[in-house]
Formats: sequence, structure tokens, C-alpha cells
Amino acid sequence: MIRLLFFARVRERMGQGRMELPLPPDVATVAALLTHLRGLGEPFAAALAGDHLQVAVNQVHARAADPVGDGDEIAIFPPVSGG
Repeated sequence: MIRLLFFARVRERMGQGRMELPLPPDVATVAALLTHLRGLGEPFAAALAGDHLQVAVNQVHARAADPVGDGDEIAIFPPVSGG
């Protein structure tokens, strides 16, 4: 199982801030996970649309090729800007 956390507009579109899902054995990277989640249909497809999402795995910023594994906490959020 992985724990998914959603923030900002992703959370609004998902209608919830967190969930747990089984990690398929063929999903081993952040990019593969996002593709898998989008393939689950709504609300994932709408909430995770676009290529500019930020992801953190176990509270560390992650890139598309970074690994994900069973037991990970994965946060997904839109890009943020500061000032």
C-alpha cells in the first residue's frame, strides 16, 4: 500500500486529502505512478491532468524517474510560487 496526499487544487478536484491504494508491481517510478493513477479514470484523470505537478516521496521532492515503493507516502500538489 501507498499513502497518497493531495494538496491545493489537486485536493479540491479529488474531493479528499488522502487515500491509500495498493501499488501495482509494474509501477516503480513517480512517472509510472502518475500514469497509473490517471488511468484509473475520474476523479484522478481531472485532478492529475497536466505535466506540471510536483511530487514528494516520503517528504522529499521527487523527479519523474525517482523510485516509489510499497509503504511510501506520496504527496501530489500543483507548482507553488513564493514571493
